Amino acid sequence: MVINFDEELSKFQPSKEVEQAEDAIVNMNLKDMTDIMLELMKEKGKGKR
Repeated sequence: MVINFDEELSKFQPSKEVEQAEDAIVNMNLKDMTDIMLELMKEKGKGKR
């Protein structure tokens, strides 16, 4: 038996849970290492004044 990938892809419908998870992840305001380092450098600079 050979799978017809084009046919299978045309039938694909993402689940609602995946769409909701994508929205939640995209809308999160997560800090990465760059944000953390910039914040630490800003705080360190304030202390020297």
